[in-house]
Amino acid sequence: MIERYLTFRLLRVYITLVQTGSISETARQLHLTQPTVSIQLKKLQETVGHRLYSFQQQRFVLTEAGNALYLSCQKIFACLDEFTSQLDDIDAGQSGHLKIAMVNTAQYILPKLIGPFQIRFPGIEITLEIGNREQVLQRFEQGLDDLYVFSHPPSLEHAIAEPFLVNPLVMVANSAHPLAHNERIDVRELLENRFLLREQGSATRMMFDSFLQNQGATPSHMQQLSSNEAIKVGISAGMGIGMLSQHVLDLHNSNLTVLPVDGLPLVNHWYFIARNDRYMPKTALKFLSFCQTSVEQVLGEPWQGELEGLIVRHFEHI
Repeated sequence: MIERYLTFRLLRVYITLVQTGSISETARQLHLTQPTVSIQLKKLQETVGHRLYSFQQQRFVLTEAGNALYLSCQKIFACLDEFTSQLDDIDAGQSGHLKIAMVNTAQYILPKLIGPFQIRFPGIEITLEIGNREQVLQRFEQGLDDLYVFSHPPSLEHAIAEPFLVNPLVMVANSAHPLAHNERIDVRELLENRFLLREQGSATRMMFDSFLQNQGATPSHMQQLSSNEAIKVGISAGMGIGMLSQHVLDLHNSNLTVLPVDGLPLVNHWYFIARNDRYMPKTALKFLSFCQTSVEQVLGEPWQGELEGLIVRHFEHI
């Protein structure tokens, strides 16, 4: 039987290879030589009896059997991590590890929840990964994290999503802008301004493009910037106007103002995303439960989704 010959060492080498896509990087991370890694992988493929992967034009590609083994490895090591966490809980109180990846804009929201959570559960170590939408989607595809935070959930096969907070998108200008004190503004009055925008594919950019398209409006000048902070600085300096999440603004300590544009704010939401083919650790469940009971107290706005629905949908697939 195959399980008689599989070892955790072989599976650890394999799962590291899948996550890195490189034999040399696998060797470096596991403190092994490259020949040793190659021998271990050859032994694993012989044991399984199927080709698990290939390198096509220097790109690492899993076979169907290789992907099935990787999913099994994820569950095996997640169960072991959970067991270790349970032992730690018995010995020293609640502890464990939680990995969260979030899009850039969420850094204005999530730390406000993580701070009180870590005060309450100091034994839980949280690793945060922050990137643009494409980078976080790549992490989701690789299953590198326990939870993901998007403002526009991905329509992917293994994604289950639940909203937790309203995310209003507003048009922002320098407070000295000629239209800053108007009671209402038609979007066509803004079209001669330079719009400072996030990159194509970001949730805010998609919402902005959709809004203008629905209004039948085409801006004359657009400039792409790499982050919300860059856009805020640009607006503050009079470079142009831009659409931003209301959560990134500090109107009391800046020269920014929200323009009262017809049709705005756009109602969007923040979402917690999980994979339905990955084991959700107890630390993730604890964090979601904490957020559900604390969002309104910490952020002043009510929880939007149904946490029980997210958890049930997750475990239905595990």
